[in-house]
Amino acid sequence: MSDKVELTESAVELLERLEQRHGPLMFHQSGGCCDGSAPMCYPVGEFMTGDSDVLLATLPAGSATPVEFWMSASQYEYWKHTHLTVDVVPGRGSGFSLEAPEGVRFLIRSRMFDEDELRGLGLL
Repeated sequence: MSDKVELTESAVELLERLEQRHGPLMFHQSGGCCDGSAPMCYPVGEFMTGDSDVLLATLPAGSATPVEFWMSASQYEYWKHTHLTVDVVPGRGSGFSLEAPEGVRFLIRSRMFDEDELRGLGLL
């Protein structure tokens, strides 16, 4: 079975630093425009997930506590055939994500799953 989400080394390093300041972390990605389509990083418990959200992965984050990656169910319907990679780029997003004061922002890089991966995920 293929993983749906992974972290770049840069993302892992940033998560380790953020966890030292804020404690265990999570990601949520909603639909929408602008920063609504960017992965937002929150301390665990500060963003409440519910029936309208899908847990895509629990990601190993180096020395940090594993990080859950959630997505709104409506957004997942559009992206369920897509592998996501959480990366870090220079610049500042305009959301409430914890990395904003660092002068960087989390960014999703994506690619479509191939047929073997889709079969492994039960999507074919």
